[in-house]
Amino acid sequence: MKLNEKHEVCNNNQEVLFKIGTFAQMNRITIKTLRFYEEEGLLLPYKIDLDSGYRYYNLSQMSDIHRIIALKESGFTLDDIKKINNGKNKQEIINKRKSEILEKISELTKMLAIIDGNNYDEMSLDTPVRIKEIPSYLVAKKNVNLKSYDDLFDVMPEFGREMENMRLECSIPEYCYTEYKTSQYLEENIDVAICEAIKEKKGEPQGFIYEYTEPAMIASIYHKGTYSDFPKSYKRILDYIEHNNYEISGNIREVYIDGIWNKENESEWLSEIEIPIRKKIAR
Repeated sequence: MKLNEKHEVCNNNQEVLFKIGTFAQMNRITIKTLRFYEEEGLLLPYKIDLDSGYRYYNLSQMSDIHRIIALKESGFTLDDIKKINNGKNKQEIINKRKSEILEKISELTKMLAIIDGNNYDEMSLDTPVRIKEIPSYLVAKKNVNLKSYDDLFDVMPEFGREMENMRLECSIPEYCYTEYKTSQYLEENIDVAICEAIKEKKGEPQGFIYEYTEPAMIASIYHKGTYSDFPKSYKRILDYIEHNNYEISGNIREVYIDGIWNKENESEWLSEIEIPIRKKIAR
């Protein structure tokens, strides 16, 4: 067409309508999705042909469908989207979703820290470090000095007999552990407390005391095998504490789950190292 050639001006007053299939294709969604939005009252067709039942949409509804899709991709529920579309508690709903997302980011960051802190690439997956809360316990507690760690094989059964004579009942699940009075590793003359969680006090104890422990946040690692290999597990848990900006806040515990009393093979002994921790305060 030449510049001086006569031509018709576009009729801007005529409404341009799109069939449901075309409108769905334009917005990269399915016809089924558009019908679902219609059923839910989220986006009604601009026009419905009463004879054929065809649904038609116009260009002004493009922004509506984009808003719905964006809100849905942001994790808002259909009920939330309806309220936002109707202007009901809009900011409150948006702020609530923001808080949920930030909480999820915090959870994912914690997961990533666990992966990084445990160095899964270089270690066995059956010995990860976990952070958890332990509650307060009523325990029977016996303070002893060990000439060497081998003394535990004599001291602990003796303590068990003393508890049995007092008719003390262990808590369920059982929680028996050794608490070290110093964080320094010693080969001999080791001051420890042997503790067994119990259901209730009975009479005046002889040679031990009753005590309620403090609830605590701990770093925990399970150790399978002989006690002579404990240093390997200790290195993993201490590395984790250091790399994740924690510091030790209490006495270290070794929890005995399976051992010489119920497993003949040392490779089947199962223990847990528990270290009370807290986040380091920035200075």
